[in-house]
Order: sequence, then structure tokens, then C-alpha cells
Amino acid sequence: MTYKAPVEEILFYLDKVLEAGRVAETERFAEATPDMVEAILGEAARMAEEVLAPLNVVGDLHPARLVDGQVECSPGFADGYRAIAEGGWVGIAADPQYGGMGLPMVLASAVGEMIDGACLSLSLNPLMTQGQIEALEHHASDEIKALYLPKLASGQWTGTMNLTEAGAGSDVGALRTRAVPNDDGTYAVTGQKIFISWGDHDLAENICHLVLARLPGAPEGSKGISLFLVPKFLPDADGNPGVRNGVRAISLEHKMGLHGSPTAVMEFDGATGWMIGPENGGLAAMFTMMNNARLGVGIEGLSQAEAATQKALEYAAERVQGRAPVENGTGTILDHADVRRNIMTMKALTATARAICLDTAISIDLARATGDAAQKARAALLTPMAKAFGTDAGMRVSEIGMQVHGGMGYIEETGAAQFYRDVRVTAIYEGTNGIQAMDLVGRKLMDNGAAALALLAEAGTTAALAEAEYPDLAAFLSAAEMAVNATVHWMVDADMNDRFAGAAPFLRAFSLTLGGHYLLKAALADPARLPLARFHIRQLMQEVDPLCHAAREGAGDLYAMDAAALGVA
Repeated sequence: MTYKAPVEEILFYLDKVLEAGRVAETERFAEATPDMVEAILGEAARMAEEVLAPLNVVGDLHPARLVDGQVECSPGFADGYRAIAEGGWVGIAADPQYGGMGLPMVLASAVGEMIDGACLSLSLNPLMTQGQIEALEHHASDEIKALYLPKLASGQWTGTMNLTEAGAGSDVGALRTRAVPNDDGTYAVTGQKIFISWGDHDLAENICHLVLARLPGAPEGSKGISLFLVPKFLPDADGNPGVRNGVRAISLEHKMGLHGSPTAVMEFDGATGWMIGPENGGLAAMFTMMNNARLGVGIEGLSQAEAATQKALEYAAERVQGRAPVENGTGTILDHADVRRNIMTMKALTATARAICLDTAISIDLARATGDAAQKARAALLTPMAKAFGTDAGMRVSEIGMQVHGGMGYIEETGAAQFYRDVRVTAIYEGTNGIQAMDLVGRKLMDNGAAALALLAEAGTTAALAEAEYPDLAAFLSAAEMAVNATVHWMVDADMNDRFAGAAPFLRAFSLTLGGHYLLKAALADPARLPLARFHIRQLMQEVDPLCHAAREGAGDLYAMDAAALGVA
């Protein structure tokens, strides 16, 4: 299969469903006209299809290796990375003052989907750098910005994020890495970090690590964490890579997928670093990068859903097996009702994930360009759904894609299994999907549900617009909106642990309802899209009401069995 970047689908949703033209109406993003957007997406699509897509299986079969203390990347990855960097794609949303394009996040997200879909292992490298650029733009000193941002935006240097430690996974406050002040204003950073994507490689001349660590005497827990920039090579007087710093990759993880992406255990041994942001303010600074990354990871899930759908559809349209009782069929397994159900499910989940991710990016852009508090709250609310539903969709669609292939889906040579192996970790990246759901029902409902109810009202408006033409679909969407609305009110009044117990079903119910809203808007704009909207609303959204009931069950049943009853010795 040859990956085809879904440019037309992205443009349709931007124009007809999400009204992305609002972004170009702002002064900050006035240059992002429809013509420019189409031209940029077309250029990114060519690179994704012609340069990056052929590397996907190469990275899977020939993983990155740690040789004599240096990571050697998969064959062809250097050329692929060069195409990304020289095309300006790393700094697409970065500040033009430091060499970036300054384009809106929604355009960067659309480009990101295509790069991810072509070769997810390689695309993780620029994603990490983009997150670091965002953190430095917001929190670094002017001196650090002037030195590092141009090199990061150009792709000459790359960035990483070092949070996780062996004894402190999602509980970042339990980390033990230390930073001791030096006499010259720098810090000596010592400790070990695990699961560091692209922690070392041979694609760029320097690698810049953002590292969470504790200062001497810092408070315990998350309130005592500071953030440090630790480069692999210390910049010399001219800003070029100089002497080697005290940081190195000591091993690479053997992973289920993403073999072309080196995931390193990083050791910092008195490494020289510079503090980013205020003392003990590291977690807040790092969250700037993590929020960027959470949308990016949701797009990773979306990208694999799209690629898996393309592959499954191609196979189904060619595979001849059995005879289906349909007139004017193709003679392939695409005629079979169960295969059709699988393909429709894949397409509906992929479309929903794409719309949620792009809608999130649009709200981020409007909030940045206008300072609108409502758009900022909307973006914050959508972010955990973009991350969790996007990656859940990637996993589910990839798994269905294997099923469409039948026995051949389990054979590696067909390539169907790679999508599932590669995408599986995205549900764990940047805060597990359970953490995303808890964030949704916790912090994101601290406004008494105002932002959530406002977003649901948009679905209600779509139902009202469709009532005359598609009354059954309007009624289904309206009923789902009311069920989620009622659950929002329940969550606002519930104890926090009862909220957490129902967080995952609530996030899924909310996301599926938004999918009905987006797909019905798509059908109103283009009647050819009605069958997919009808399938999603009348079949996939049957889950919404039971999910809402589950979300309101509370935590009691989860603790009805003690450890012994659960089988813990």
C-alpha cells in the first residue's frame, strides 16, 4: 500500500465543518488564507507520500541501535529528517522572530497528521522539538531564546522532554533527579530518566533536553520541581556545539512497536544545565510543552487510524472470497455486510478523531490570536478528548483493520499489524488516557461545567439545523446531547473519586456525541456524506446513553472487593 495524505478530507472539514476561516480573520494569522493553507498542505503531502512513507516499514524492520554509546538511526531516516527540517516543517508554528513560520496550530496539526501517517517513528522527533520550542518561547530567558530557538526551529538541533523516572511514572512529583547550583549561574544535573523518545540519535548536530529536577532544599512533591535545559553538547562562544556534556543514553528500550524511534534511558552525571522558568516552577513550565504534545499525540492516533483505514479498504476492495447476497457487487469481500460494518466504523471513528483534533487546534489559535477566554476554556476542554479519543480511535481502527485482513492481518508482511503495534503506546504517552479522562471531569469542570455545556450546545444547534431534513438523526443527536448534558451536571455535584470512576465512559460519550455533531454538519454541507453520518449517529452513538449511565455509577462498586478478594496475595 502507498500512503495517500488525506488533503481533500482535511480541507473539507476545515472549510465546511469547523469554519477554520475564522483563524485567518485574526490579525495574528491573517496570512493563513485558504490558498496558502491548500498550498502548504499540498507540499507537505508530497513530502509525506514520496519521502517519508517508504521509511515506515524500514524503521520497523531495522530499528535504531545503540552502538558504542551512540544511537544509530534506521536506514534512510537521516534523509527523511532532512526533508522535514529543510522544508521548514519543524518550525511551522514557531515565532518568526526566531526563524519559525508563525503559522496557526490548526495548520501545523494538519501537516502533523500527514507526517505521522507516513512514518510515525520518525515524526516523533520533530514533535518533541516543537513542544520544546513552545516551552522555551513561554518560559526561557531572552538569552536562551536567542541561542536555542533558531536552531530548534530550523531542525539543526532537536529537543526532548525528560520527565519519567523508574520510581516516578505519572507521579512526577516523586522524581529524584537533582540539580545543584554552580558558581556561574548554571546547574549540575544528576539523575536518570526513562522512556525518553529520541533521547539520542545521529540526525542532528545537537540534542537539547528539558529535564525536571529538584534543587537542594526544594519542597517535596510537585511543588519542588524545577526545569532545566541540558544540551548534549555545550554551545561554544559562537553558539556552535562544543564539548560533550555529562549526559548520555545508556540503553534503548525493546518495544512492541515504533522500532525506528529510539526510546532511551538517559543518564545525567553532573551535566551542565540552565534553569527554565522560576525556581520550583518547573511543572508549570513543562505543562506548556505537555499540552502541546497531548494534542500532537491525539493526532498521532488519528494518523494511524487513517493509514489503517486506507490499507484495510484497499485490501477489502481486492480480496475475493465468498459470495455476498447483494446486487451489482464487486465480487470482493467489500460486498460482505460484516466487512462493510468494519470499514464504516473505521471511517466514522477516524472522521470523529480528525474533527476533534482540528477543532481543538482552532480554539488554541483563536485564544492566542484574540485572548478570548471562552476559546481558551474551549481548547482546554477539548485537549483531553483530542488526546484520549484520538489515540483510542487509532488503536480501535488499527485493530479492526487487522480483522478486515483476516488471517493475513496477523502476518507481518502485510503491514496491517504495524499500525496497531506502533499506535498502542500513544494511549500511554503524555499522561495515560485515564489521566486525560480524570483531567476532563476534574480540572476541566472546575467552571461548574460552563465550557462543557457551551460545547454541547453547539451539538444541539446542529441537531436543530438538521431537524427538517433529517429528523431521525436530529432526534438521536439531541438525545445524546441531553444525556451528556445531564452527566455534566451530575459530575459537577459529585465527589471527586466518583467523578474519576466514571471519567473514561464520560469522555467517550462526550466524544462520540461531538462526532455526531461534526458528521451531521458534514452531511448538511455535502449530502454524499450522509451515509457515514447516519451510521455513526444511529449505530456508534447507541453507546452514548449506556456510557452516561456508567459514568454516573460512582466509585462504590470499584472498592467493593478488597485486595484479597481481587486475588492479591
